[in-house]
Amino acid sequence: MKEIQQLFPSMDGNNFQREELLSYFKTILTKIDELKDPNKLTLGEMPEYTEDYYNRVIEKADVPKMGVSMEEVMQKLLKLVEGHRYVNRNYVANAAPLPNIASIIGNLVMVLVNGNNLWDVEGPAAATAEVEITSMLSKLIGYDENLSAGYTTWGGQGAVFNSLRLAIARYAPSSNQKGIPKNLYCFCSELSHYSLYKSVEATGIGVENMIRVKVNQDHSMNLQDLKEKMEQVISKGGVPLYILATMGTTDTFGIDDIEAMKHLAEELERKHGLSPIYIHADSAMGGLYTFFNAYGFDNNPLQLEDNVKVVLKSYQQKFKQIKLADSMVFDFHKLGQTPYITSLFLIKNRENLKYVDLDEEETPYVGNRGYGSYHTGYTLECSRMGSALSIYASLLAFGMEGYQKLLANYLRVNMKFRETLTREISNVAITNEVSPITTFRFYPETSKWKDESGGLLTVEEINEINQFNDEFAEIIGAERDTVFFGNTKKQRLVEAADSNKRVSIYAHKFFTISPYSTMEEVDRYVEFLREHIEFFLKMKKVVVY
Repeated sequence: MKEIQQLFPSMDGNNFQREELLSYFKTILTKIDELKDPNKLTLGEMPEYTEDYYNRVIEKADVPKMGVSMEEVMQKLLKLVEGHRYVNRNYVANAAPLPNIASIIGNLVMVLVNGNNLWDVEGPAAATAEVEITSMLSKLIGYDENLSAGYTTWGGQGAVFNSLRLAIARYAPSSNQKGIPKNLYCFCSELSHYSLYKSVEATGIGVENMIRVKVNQDHSMNLQDLKEKMEQVISKGGVPLYILATMGTTDTFGIDDIEAMKHLAEELERKHGLSPIYIHADSAMGGLYTFFNAYGFDNNPLQLEDNVKVVLKSYQQKFKQIKLADSMVFDFHKLGQTPYITSLFLIKNRENLKYVDLDEEETPYVGNRGYGSYHTGYTLECSRMGSALSIYASLLAFGMEGYQKLLANYLRVNMKFRETLTREISNVAITNEVSPITTFRFYPETSKWKDESGGLLTVEEINEINQFNDEFAEIIGAERDTVFFGNTKKQRLVEAADSNKRVSIYAHKFFTISPYSTMEEVDRYVEFLREHIEFFLKMKKVVVY
């Protein structure tokens, strides 16, 4: 067993095994650093992804009969890393993070102690960190930390699913034994993330009982349309169970008005004698902007520019009301710059967890002892990673001001990009309002966005422009190693002149999330687009729409 023991960290903390482990860490870190090039997006050369690439991987994969050396293990791992995208100044596509150093160390601690966060006896470090960050962030958003609860889960999707599970069990406590009622309905913005779609499938509510609500010009949910659709459901004997309030849509950062939404729900509850309607704030994208909830814009301690202050002040008014939601989420692995997966599902009233907690007789091997007091039998996971440690380390390292500076820079760079893009390229239009995300759309000649967004173009004309942008996305996507822009096929829906059905708009996306994407880089981003749209137009020989 001696050679097998050498594959594990030491039992006694001896210097020899520690230095050996550190040498492996150093080798991996050094070799990855050697693959970095600030002018490229990938680590080393990107593999040639032919059609049979993964078939070839499948064919040659075999478990070795005898274990190979650690040197060979590291070589194999580093081979996998080659061509992997690395979030540097060239990545402006999506909310993919460059993990900060504190979060990496927190992640390392999690791995080294390897606690199961199901029970504090098995994972005391992460359990304590989870309790602490739940209190920290509850205080930040306005939940009572003595009444709230929180636990890490599998991203914003996990938070949506868990919140819907809570909503069902709160409304129908016997549903865990007898199955869910057939007349439950959920409501969400037409631009909300597909998490709710997947969740109504998985819970058995059914996609047909998920009602999409129109959005306003600022991409927030239209509350008049919400009211009308909820009234329609009620008139047919349905039960409005759940509203998903989007606090930062994925493509355009639309922020719903939770305060007005809560008033509307309470009005309908009183009018129709309804049980409380559950409201979950899907703040996976925008939750970090609650760090400005108490920021003094008059004193302006960070000396933020006027245009940045205007946007952040408008966010503050909306995010201050997130405390009205029954639950919300912090996705630190988005704007918080931590490793995947580091999401905290935060619940306003921990009493609601009793509806989904397991009976002690169902978990005879954990938690039912005279020792240990943190047993998370209400989570869907049994084995649960201690990702609270990464979040905890980041909160300590950045503090309130550190995150405020980072978040303000996302806005600052985006506004500079919008200004430069529209000045340097005539046939482009910005298709969303000021946010940390910019969506934009190209035209063969001059911009027709005013007519498109005003419902003056036909379905055919809109779809031809969609096709134009879809083809251009392939052109710039082929050079994503230089600058990687995002794209979406449903940035918003617009009216068409010849149809009652609204049409999806295709757009490109500039989403800066790297601390290395600065104001100085903006000219380079725009020049990349200008060169490629000129090339594309020549290649297309300019078809006039």
